[in-house]
Amino acid sequence: MNETPPKPFRSGFVSILGRPNAGKSTLLNALVGQKISIVADKPQTTRTAIQGVMNTPGAQVVFIDTPGIHRSDSSINKRMMDAVRASLDERDLFIYVVDATHQHFTVQDERALGMLRPDRPPVILAVNKTDALKSRAELLPILDEYRKRYTFAEYIPMSALKGEGVQRLSEEVIKRLPEGPEYFPPDHITDQPARFLAAELIREKILLTTEQEVPHSVSIIIDKWEESPRFIKIYATIYVERDGQKAIIIGARGSALKRTGTEARKEMEALFDARIYLDLHVKVEHDWREKAAFLNTIDWRTMAQRDE
Repeated sequence: MNETPPKPFRSGFVSILGRPNAGKSTLLNALVGQKISIVADKPQTTRTAIQGVMNTPGAQVVFIDTPGIHRSDSSINKRMMDAVRASLDERDLFIYVVDATHQHFTVQDERALGMLRPDRPPVILAVNKTDALKSRAELLPILDEYRKRYTFAEYIPMSALKGEGVQRLSEEVIKRLPEGPEYFPPDHITDQPARFLAAELIREKILLTTEQEVPHSVSIIIDKWEESPRFIKIYATIYVERDGQKAIIIGARGSALKRTGTEARKEMEALFDARIYLDLHVKVEHDWREKAAFLNTIDWRTMAQRDE
């Protein structure tokens, strides 16, 4: 009796690219099945490359979420674009995410699409946020526009927020990956250190409650991390660039800061499966986005070294 040979194990590295606010981080979380990348309706929410691993029977996919492709006009923006460019190298596949609600193809879209080249690995076009369209007919001009400008391996309408099309995208990714090993243990989800994840959750809560220039001017440093059998104590400083921004973050009688801490703590307890004591302070660091030493401090690789 002939036995059916086992299917080959497939694995590889897949970068998720696109313009700001296309929904790349929401898509990463949906693919991995766990929140590892913060989400907010603000440009440049993601500031560095975030790794997320999807383990399924017969395959392991290492996704890399990247900052939105944009013009770099400050030191931090240049670092963000450096992260995007680095994510183009040594990849097996790309997912290019576009926002279905943006009906007009712009110069910025053309520049972003220009980062894709025919000599690189295949690219799947994920047309995201289709749940926000009035009808499926609105998809047709978007698909036609992108078909004219690049030869994609597949075109997938989807809603990362609702989970629609995510399974199909996963299947299309896996079937295009080469045979390969398990690069990480089955329980590995991300390479981001706990300090970085905690800092990002704090930043997310601020992004969701502030407007104008404040979101871009906020950065978080975890000053101290103490673990015990009962709980984790986290001491963090929220840095802004102006005194007025500090007042907004703190709020009347500390109300805004208290709300930020409460919401961040609840998510941390779910993420780390532990009771959390969170101590927040706010400081002004003028023009921190242009200071290389400060940018090095908030880099997740620096935080990883502190956790070792």
